Amino acid sequence: MHVTSEQRLDDGVLEREFTLGEIPGVLWTPASVSAPAPLILISPPPLGLRKMHHRLAGRARYYASEYGFAAATIELPGSGERPRWAAAEQARADLRRVMEAGEPVGDEIVDALVLPLVEKAVPEWQAALDALLSLPEIGGPVGYEGGVISIGVRLAVVEPRIVAAGFFAGSLVPAAMFEAARQVTIPLHVLLQWDDEGNDRQAALDLFDAFGSKEKTLHANLGGHTGVPQFELDAGARFFARHLK
Repeated sequence: MHVTSEQRLDDGVLEREFTLGEIPGVLWTPASVSAPAPLILISPPPLGLRKMHHRLAGRARYYASEYGFAAATIELPGSGERPRWAAAEQARADLRRVMEAGEPVGDEIVDALVLPLVEKAVPEWQAALDALLSLPEIGGPVGYEGGVISIGVRLAVVEPRIVAAGFFAGSLVPAAMFEAARQVTIPLHVLLQWDDEGNDRQAALDLFDAFGSKEKTLHANLGGHTGVPQFELDAGARFFARHLK
């Protein structure tokens, strides 16, 4: 893990950009900590860290300044400044084509779009977690939140260091992930935008029902994909505070 830049922000939070091999990332840590801070991994949508920095930083700085958490994100495969990924670009093109034509999105397109991304991204998140937890100011436990819900589902199954997760039910979900969801047992906080134009509401509800966790909470709000109410930020932070402190 190589730190490429750092700055102290006006709320005292330290923001560090880093690379892990070819993977760019950003780490935010509280102004001061008396003990190693718990960590929240924030997985971005596949739109690029530069494009999403403002939104990601807003969440991370809130967690750090108000709750004393460290927070980190890394660029997803094929996104942002990372090398182009021809198969992923073809899958996105196929998705745009059927959506623009008003046709149903078939399982073949969903699988091609999501499953290879999960296979590539999950080991990278685990490598990032290894590097982040080696820093003296970070000590776990670890939470995860992110918008590509299938990545979070796989991580929740295979990564025992993650003890709680916040999911955004706003992405396409392959059928295989419903079986994986039954193996998820950690506490979950799930957000659903009821009028999300790009999300199959019933599929999101079915996935929530499939989760094997004894503690799982669904927060459903009116509005489209980008209309998550601001108060949900505090609700998510309080969820992590219960399980990471």
